[in-house]
Amino acid sequence: MGLKVQLYAKRDCSLCVVAREIILRVLKEIPFEFQEVDIESRGDLYERFREEVPAVFVNGERTFTRRVSERKLKRVLKRRRPK
Repeated sequence: MGLKVQLYAKRDCSLCVVAREIILRVLKEIPFEFQEVDIESRGDLYERFREEVPAVFVNGERTFTRRVSERKLKRVLKRRRPK
């Protein structure tokens, strides 16, 4: 299984913009599938994440809430990279 990073975000969220920038920077170094999900597009997602964006999942496991660390993201991805 390859690496997959999902960013749950919403419009007008400065932390979401920062998280996206960090993820895209890391993507230049470490290959993974990236998906951004707009929580405002679905009521159930909005209810689940409205106070917890950005939320970042790596291979389905929540890795970050609100603040994303570039160093930690790289470490997590390298650890989970297929051998």
